Amino acid sequence: MPSILPVSAFSDNYIWLLCDDKQQYTAIIDPGDAAPVIAMLEKKKIQPIAILITHRHSDHIAGVPALLQKYPELPVYGSEKESIPKLTRAVKQGDFITLAEIDIKLEVLETFGHTAGHLSYYAERLLFCGDTLFSNGCGRIFDGTIEDLYASLEKIAKLPADTQIFCAHEYTLDNIGFSKWVEPENKDLLAREIACWMLIDEDKPTIPSLLSNELKTNPFLRCHKETVIQAAEKFAGKPLNYPVEVFRAIRQWKDSEYD
Repeated sequence: MPSILPVSAFSDNYIWLLCDDKQQYTAIIDPGDAAPVIAMLEKKKIQPIAILITHRHSDHIAGVPALLQKYPELPVYGSEKESIPKLTRAVKQGDFITLAEIDIKLEVLETFGHTAGHLSYYAERLLFCGDTLFSNGCGRIFDGTIEDLYASLEKIAKLPADTQIFCAHEYTLDNIGFSKWVEPENKDLLAREIACWMLIDEDKPTIPSLLSNELKTNPFLRCHKETVIQAAEKFAGKPLNYPVEVFRAIRQWKDSEYD
């Protein structure tokens, strides 16, 4: 079973180290900053074997050049639709990345929307989804589209319910705040808020989350639920006939009035 280590960066980023069970080898996922990654690798004597990039934003890729300066043989995986420095292995939906030293085979998922070429990596009920799906939230739209992001979240929602979601930011409590605007009486959401505060109070990350919890509490995955539809229609001031319209409304609501 793989071992996964979080590396904190900037104010709220997580860089993930996907390791073998003995933590001898690792794939580095979204290294926005090289320094904390190198410090962790040297402290734990872990050998990096690859870099995996979900999308082009600097807080996910800025550490790549410095990592390659220290570990020049590392392959860099990502989408050719994204501007990724030193990209050597372009991958797309349906491709698989075999990491023999870690004994894992990752499936590449195209999860467009936050950016036009955003990818996620999935295997063994582990999902590394960058900024597509957050714990109790989802990414903003940059050069993707609302329709793409909605389709990407629907794709993720069909994964096994016990999938662990490794997103790239510690936004959970802030996202729960908005989720309470949408579903203030959602008992699962209120219980989740208490559980997350307990983790934070113990200086522990709230990530990974479970997809089963996201399906119960994340409004962006609940656009077919009557409570979410009613809240979205109240914000939009009109009937909304399709889940993607509900999704558009609550994304606009969060962007314009909460964030």
